[in-house]
Amino acid sequence: MRYNKPMINDNIRESAQKAAKDFKASWVDLGRVLYTVYKDKLYKEWGFTDFDAYTSKEIHIRRQTATKLLKSYYFLENKEPKYIESAPSVESVDLLRRASMRKDLDKEDYVDLKKKLFESGKDASEVKKGLTTLIRERQELEPKEAWEQKRIKVIKRLLGTLKSLRTELKTTKVLPSDVLKETEKLINRLESEVS
Repeated sequence: MRYNKPMINDNIRESAQKAAKDFKASWVDLGRVLYTVYKDKLYKEWGFTDFDAYTSKEIHIRRQTATKLLKSYYFLENKEPKYIESAPSVESVDLLRRASMRKDLDKEDYVDLKKKLFESGKDASEVKKGLTTLIRERQELEPKEAWEQKRIKVIKRLLGTLKSLRTELKTTKVLPSDVLKETEKLINRLESEVS
């Protein structure tokens, strides 16, 4: 008995396509269920103190993975619901979601990115490299703006640290009150720099 090799290869090809589609769809299904569990705090009914404990002990996925699934599903459902059925990869959705929040990308950039990821089916890592290059080029073209953004980021990071230390100083009282007053002044001055 002779097998028709092209027919077997076609069946394998169809099976691979179906398996890939099922795999992509499964993250959407998991994201949908996790979103419901998170939103309705169902994990508490099941004896878990928080969502992270539930996902790590019950579902056996890391916190970062659960967060990516939640945020990606929520973004897809609210911003791009027509793509839920075509189930783009979670990496593609996450990249588009993060890009949508960037202030240095405009609506045209977003639409172009969405076409590459969702319609042309380009690999998320490849698109991410291109996006990184685009952002760098824009920053090089506008060095003053890029410097200002970096300055604000550093000041905000310093503010966060100072506020945390201020709280600790208030509760532990390890330093004199005049140091706390000077810390307050510095916090106020830095806040005026970023507002």
